[in-house]
Amino acid sequence: MLSVAPITIQKISQHSASEYVADLLAVEEPLEIRLGFGPAHDRQQRTVAVTMRTPGHDEELALGFLFTENILSNPSEVVSVRHCGSDSDKKGNVLRVELQPEAVVDWQRLERHSYTASSCGICGKASIEAIQTICQTQIVSDFQFDPEMIHALPDKLRETQRTFAHTGGLHAAALFDETGRLVLVREDIGRHNALDKLIGAAFWQGWLPLSRFGVLVSGRVAFELVQKSWMAGVPLLAAVGAPSSLAVELAKEAGMTLLGFVRDNRYNQYTFTYASRTV
Repeated sequence: MLSVAPITIQKISQHSASEYVADLLAVEEPLEIRLGFGPAHDRQQRTVAVTMRTPGHDEELALGFLFTENILSNPSEVVSVRHCGSDSDKKGNVLRVELQPEAVVDWQRLERHSYTASSCGICGKASIEAIQTICQTQIVSDFQFDPEMIHALPDKLRETQRTFAHTGGLHAAALFDETGRLVLVREDIGRHNALDKLIGAAFWQGWLPLSRFGVLVSGRVAFELVQKSWMAGVPLLAAVGAPSSLAVELAKEAGMTLLGFVRDNRYNQYTFTYASRTV
């Protein structure tokens, strides 16, 4: 189902009269992620995050977020993931992740997750050191790619973006194999959410680490996207847009190949690692 909202707009052009036409917008709504935890005789719940997202694949978004924040490490820790329907005002926008009774939650990790924000004011070195405490080893993979395969990815991604085709307002993240086949694609109004949905889907399927796949994102690459990809074990991260300086620095630390400006049959390679090799 497409997450779009109809609207009437006025189109104004320099060379023609204005007109009123029907249009579609990408839906943006808040999602509250709650954790259910504790022993069977004393279950508790706690809100861990509220994010603005495009409805759809909410379960994957929650799981991807919790995995990349190092709260979850294995699908076996999860009992269920479902929307809360008791509050009519929030129905569909509150999701509860029930953990096994023996699961232990490190709440300090969630309190520290703000280092991923570009505006947090923490220096690059401190941010990378924070990630290194979680991702203690570099990515090891013999994933191979060739330029022609990379050049073809943006068109393949665009063909799958049904909601983007109607609205022009969504980011996408795609998982692809060495042949260039798109295995999974997820869309969201937030680039981080799109990647969390993708990683969450892979997490639930038991595919992690993603050492045999690459990831393509539709926008620019900031520090957070490299961090999430490192958590998931992605050896190759490609982007239609530009990377930030800290994204490149973190990709080097991760042993990850980072490509930018993947469009118009060209791309820039910012890191050169043994994790991914051009064939």
